[in-house]
Amino acid sequence: MAVKRSTNAEDYQRVARPVAAMPKDFPHGHHIAPHSHERGQVIYATTGVMRVSTTQGTWVVPPQRALWIPPGVAHEIRMSGAVAMRTLYIAADTAASLPPACRVIEVSDLLRALILAAMEEPVDYAAGSRGEAIAQLLLHELRGVAVVPLHLPLPQDARLQTICRRMQENLRAELDIETLAHDAGMSSRSLARLFQRETGLGFQAWRQQARLAEALAQLSSGKPVAVVARDLGYASPAAFTAMFRRSLRTTPGRYFSK
Repeated sequence: MAVKRSTNAEDYQRVARPVAAMPKDFPHGHHIAPHSHERGQVIYATTGVMRVSTTQGTWVVPPQRALWIPPGVAHEIRMSGAVAMRTLYIAADTAASLPPACRVIEVSDLLRALILAAMEEPVDYAAGSRGEAIAQLLLHELRGVAVVPLHLPLPQDARLQTICRRMQENLRAELDIETLAHDAGMSSRSLARLFQRETGLGFQAWRQQARLAEALAQLSSGKPVAVVARDLGYASPAAFTAMFRRSLRTTPGRYFSK
């Protein structure tokens, strides 16, 4: 039986253990306003999809994946579907051995089992206890996990931010780079060069990543592939599935059956 514990994140920031586990559930559409923590976080949802945003971009976190957030990084979270979030708070000195920036990571069967097992142990687990063994194994697993390309980087240039918002608000539309550049008072060549420099992605690749992010959120809520494909402007479900397979190396059906 799970240990009853606080769902207030502040209660986990100064505990005397390197790893502290907090379970908390959220309804569809819930928004956690921008905030930060003293500790690093691994956020994982057994159900639902989370969209986590910082000034550097947006990360889509479906089931089978988790997000690492370093200490002190301001972020906000939006829930798609009912989300059963399971959070590991990692002490700042321990977090120094983990990535210095946000990363979506694979959740293996072992890592998932360890995260859920940590929820069953006391927050202030004793030295030499099962809780300490789970915490140490969690840290070992986190240092070697694979990173998943579910990051939508955001530019800092105000003109590019406007263009990105415009594309995100109408992912179905085939807005061409020439039109967007003209509206921003730039040449298409300048826009392409600046976009690549600020986001690390080409214009078309960024739009595809934005579509993939939205697709994951819609699919997690139970929408059929055909409906999602149509909503995002794909010519057919097959074309959408081909994009999905290129990005995540599997089909939508297999991805959400894991």
